[in-house]
Amino acid sequence: MIKPQKPQPSLLLVDDSPLDLATLAAILTEYRLFTATEGLQALLVASQEQPDLILLDIGLPGINGYEICQQLKQQATTQHIPVIFVTGLHEEENEALGFASGAVDYITKPIRPNIVRARVAAHLTLKEQCDRLSLTANTDILTGIANRRHFETVMQNEWNRALRYQKPLCLIMVDVDYFGHYNDLYGHVAGDDCLKAIANSLDVTLRRAGDMVARWGGEEFVCLLPEMPQEQAIKLAEKILHRIHGLRITHAGSNVNDYVTASLGLASLNIAHHTAWQTLLKQADQALYRAKKQGRNRLVW
Repeated sequence: MIKPQKPQPSLLLVDDSPLDLATLAAILTEYRLFTATEGLQALLVASQEQPDLILLDIGLPGINGYEICQQLKQQATTQHIPVIFVTGLHEEENEALGFASGAVDYITKPIRPNIVRARVAAHLTLKEQCDRLSLTANTDILTGIANRRHFETVMQNEWNRALRYQKPLCLIMVDVDYFGHYNDLYGHVAGDDCLKAIANSLDVTLRRAGDMVARWGGEEFVCLLPEMPQEQAIKLAEKILHRIHGLRITHAGSNVNDYVTASLGLASLNIAHHTAWQTLLKQADQALYRAKKQGRNRLVW
């Protein structure tokens, strides 16, 4: 059997010295490399490309390396990326400040190829192990999508970001119609397969990098849509409805359709009314309740 190849680890190299940048790139040829020469560019590339590791100089124009590292650790999309400082600052207080900023290692210049290779390899191995543990802890065992605990963590981060930057935020609660009847008719193994198919359909429908679908519990799912206006979220929710029905999973126990369907409740952030993310979730849940009362297989917002 041919084993699938592991994806090539990626590194972001941040340095305003063309010579040092070229030296690092020549040392680390076995990795996929991204580069940046100043702070804002580094933050943008880190967010867009999601490198496995960042090698960061401190003495940069504009935002210095300490500030860049702090900002990376404050953002939900980049806080998991380990940062190694590679710098000409040799003083103990500089190194201490580097670790206080959130770095995992501190390498001083001049660049020593064997040291850089060894430190990079060690931290990539640690990150792979952490990612594996994190995936297990954050994943719903049955469906393979995010579990409730992971959703709550990400939701809190996105809530904070939406308030800080005055960005839209929407939630969709999804409940499989008459799922108890489905289990009674077809058995729990078929019920599990049904939930897996629906979870996959939701995951495929949510195409943006920041979107998230999680299993809330039982036959309920929740979709988190950061920076999405309500009008766009309504269109997405309608697509979810059609795609679940389009799975054509036979359901003789349903009172609304010959196939498995779902009811959806949508809520969008209103700063005047929502005091915590739980209040936004409650509104989506109330909308879901109305959808079920109105006959199921529909969206209410």
